Amino acid sequence: MDHRDDDIPGDGRPETQAQRSDRNWADILQELRVTQTGTQIITGFLLALAFQPRFATLDRYASVVYLVLVCLAAAATALNLTPVTLHRWLFRRRVKEELVTIGNVLLRITLIAVGLLVVGVVLFIFDVVVGRGASYAAGGAAALVLVLLWILLPVLARRDRG
Repeated sequence: MDHRDDDIPGDGRPETQAQRSDRNWADILQELRVTQTGTQIITGFLLALAFQPRFATLDRYASVVYLVLVCLAAAATALNLTPVTLHRWLFRRRVKEELVTIGNVLLRITLIAVGLLVVGVVLFIFDVVVGRGASYAAGGAAALVLVLLWILLPVLARRDRG
């Protein structure tokens, strides 16, 4: 293939737009697999909690946090599966570029849902095990770590590349 077929000349990848869309779609699917595993583990943990003897002793606040977390887990799961569902519905319709665009947006929203889920689970566990004040501190610390790793680190890495 000659470099005149490059989608983005000079980026070092001699590929057509279709090849680039295929590669980007494969990247999105791989990232969805990673988020799906984490989401499934957290969802399973949350569902198992409802059947523990101590669950009946939760106060109203902890019960509400728990139910919000279950809803977030369901939303993260639904978001995570949506690009695959779209692909099934739109298979062989020559819309891979649109799928990549939509999949990218859905993956970003999924990461937000998973981030909120992680912070919420930390907050919930600390609330039940240690107490409300510790839960706020632990939830805030978890949020800070996610912001540093998921937002600040990529921004700094992008800045270093110019």
